[in-house]
Amino acid sequence: MAHLILASSSPRRKALLEQLGLDFEVIRPDIDESPLQHESVSNYVERLTREKAQAILHQYPQAIVLAADTSLGLDDKIIGKPESKAHAFEIWAALSGRWHDVFSGICVATASDFFSEVVQTRVEFQTLSDAEMQSYWSTGEPLGKAGAYAIQGIAAQYIPRIEGSYSNVVGLPLFETVQLLKRVKAIG
Repeated sequence: MAHLILASSSPRRKALLEQLGLDFEVIRPDIDESPLQHESVSNYVERLTREKAQAILHQYPQAIVLAADTSLGLDDKIIGKPESKAHAFEIWAALSGRWHDVFSGICVATASDFFSEVVQTRVEFQTLSDAEMQSYWSTGEPLGKAGAYAIQGIAAQYIPRIEGSYSNVVGLPLFETVQLLKRVKAIG
């Protein structure tokens, strides 16, 4: 079987993929993750996963490359990772008391095949008070997370409902990932 590479430095994606019992290597691709002007969240995450996969496949042409990217969408805007405490508070104020969408692009690529998919999950976020925002920020958990929260962590208490894949909100939709890996014979 070909060498499987996870083209991501996300510890959450690594842990999710480990749940499947797969043997893989983690290599972080070096690509520009800036959104294009007027790019939808769905198109953005799919483009990034394809670019990540291509970057790693260029270095390791005999490998099977799995790439993923996750972003939030609210009012047709891409909500990324917080750049500061003030930015995190802006994100939470926008999400508070509303539903938003979490999009993950996944791509499995080999020298001869290129498959990608975008998975969407709807998430309801409770209204957060200033005290709750301060408390959550002080945990450090929001750093480096799309939407400034981690559903698998402390933020679970702020999310009354989701519609769709839980693992997608964590960062890697496992069902869809397995289906793509089967297409390239990476798993049985």
